[in-house]
Amino acid sequence: MFKLHSLAQPAVWSAVLSAALAAQVATIAAPCYAQDARGPERAPEIATGYADRQGVIAEKYMVAAANPHATEAGYQILKAGGAAIDAAIATQLVLTLVEPQSSGIGGGAFLMYFDGKKVHAYDGRETAPAAATEKLFQDANGKAVSRETGIIGGRSTGAPGVLRMLEMAHQRHGKLPWAKLFEPAIRLASNGFAVSPRLHALLSYDKYLARDPVAAAYFYDNNKKPWPVGHVLKNAELARTLTDIAAGGADAFYQGRIARDIAAKVQSHATNPGLLTVQDIAAYRAKERDPVCSDYKVYTVCGMPPPSSGGIAIAQMLGVLEHTALAQLAPVDGKVSADAVHLFAEAGRLAYADRNRYLADTDFVPLPGKGVAALIDQRYLAQRAALISSRSMGRAKYGVPDGLAVAWGADTAPERPSTSHLSVADASGAVLSMTTSVEDAFGSRQMVDGFLLNNQLTDFSFDAQDDNGPIANRVQPGKRPRSAMSPTLVFDKASGKLLLSTGSPGGSAIINYVAKVLVGTLDWKLDVQQAISLPNFGSRNGPTELEAGRFAPAVVDELKARGHEVRQFDQTSGLQGIMRVKKDGKDVWFGGADPRREGAVKGD
Repeated sequence: MFKLHSLAQPAVWSAVLSAALAAQVATIAAPCYAQDARGPERAPEIATGYADRQGVIAEKYMVAAANPHATEAGYQILKAGGAAIDAAIATQLVLTLVEPQSSGIGGGAFLMYFDGKKVHAYDGRETAPAAATEKLFQDANGKAVSRETGIIGGRSTGAPGVLRMLEMAHQRHGKLPWAKLFEPAIRLASNGFAVSPRLHALLSYDKYLARDPVAAAYFYDNNKKPWPVGHVLKNAELARTLTDIAAGGADAFYQGRIARDIAAKVQSHATNPGLLTVQDIAAYRAKERDPVCSDYKVYTVCGMPPPSSGGIAIAQMLGVLEHTALAQLAPVDGKVSADAVHLFAEAGRLAYADRNRYLADTDFVPLPGKGVAALIDQRYLAQRAALISSRSMGRAKYGVPDGLAVAWGADTAPERPSTSHLSVADASGAVLSMTTSVEDAFGSRQMVDGFLLNNQLTDFSFDAQDDNGPIANRVQPGKRPRSAMSPTLVFDKASGKLLLSTGSPGGSAIINYVAKVLVGTLDWKLDVQQAISLPNFGSRNGPTELEAGRFAPAVVDELKARGHEVRQFDQTSGLQGIMRVKKDGKDVWFGGADPRREGAVKGD
């Protein structure tokens, strides 16, 4: 059933990092940009290469993260007896340093946590300032501002949530002391790390980051050239910040010096100041919410509820696909057929149509009718599935769930999240899936106290209403912008045994990326590495999107003959996954990382 590969544990981890860096240098000779950069399909982070990966086996515990340094930090915490949440905190803090374009303590996150008995959903999404209004991303004439105006500067920065969320989860599930979890990141920030080919490529490509004097002094040399691959980059400011938070808890971030520095940075931007205040930051609260769990064949799939749209949209896709023949269309030698793409894309169209109409922060906006249950009701999804025919529907219309009593307009959020994902399993049986983000690559391009600030407020709709009424995901004070982040846990329905933890970055395409892995593992019986490595494909209720260079011309021609508008471009998912498999009659962990980024998996 699974092709398993063993991993020799190295005596010295630095040798692994050196080998990984050398492999990346060979693979990522130059940035490989999207073939078609128009419209919603533009990748939030540029593609920088593709390096084949093999899955990793471990018997006791495992961590899969987006950078070898971060993976090593999480691994060392697990080896010291830490819980899954302990390892996730150490991993996130190192990601703040080594993968600043994607996530960090200046952003937010969603966390799905299985403690061995119960599934918990933790919401660390950013919030809009108290002074924000639905006109935040509109000009004096009420027209939506440009994407650049929205993202770059202070206007787009919300109150960061990741540290409050991690602290909440640590208080409930952690084993090791909070301060110990900061040691790997503080040490690496002080001693320095080698600039990776991916980070160098993203710095070379970005035209906004160097406008911030603090970021320019850190990421670029005196000639405003990005530091070369292998340059040892030290971050004393981040080491100081993390030292303070290690000693003082999350309060050290949300109250006092760091909060004042964040607010001052946001409000003093020369051309695009924001509204975030120290009061907004101090008032931030993480939340535990009810997970979205639905049955799919012999499985139970659990994902994040609103303000993430991921859990509902994926449940809808799977519920629709259960009424199709997709399970019988497994890839041959890693090649996905036109039939499979057609069914998957049509299911995506239906799910994204509902997502765009109904999903937002449910603390402010009610879901239609009977809420989550109505949107993932099996009868409703069977009705939606009946709309799929042999030809593409092009653009699906949103559905009308049972008891619909609200009318919303259509969302116009740009949604370019630059994001990261990590999955962790510990020795006690706890497993987590966490997706974390600063939104666009390098966020709002504002650096303060050693880290970058998010631009998550641009995940709100820039327009507040249309002819159908107010837009659910419009800006409101204190509201959390809708997200596509989809940290996911899968269980055997009969026994309740955890089978899979997975998730991905990738903006609104995250939903398709994660659904692909679920279909690949649950229906096509691939191991998680094989499923991650499959070509990316799907639709966000627009064109049918295919990963460039991964589909034969005959497949493209067949899709066009069925009425699909096909777009081929780089799709830089960053999937991570850990699954439970049998080896020599024993349950073991099997982990995979996306060949499109620089992720790594490690465990014992």
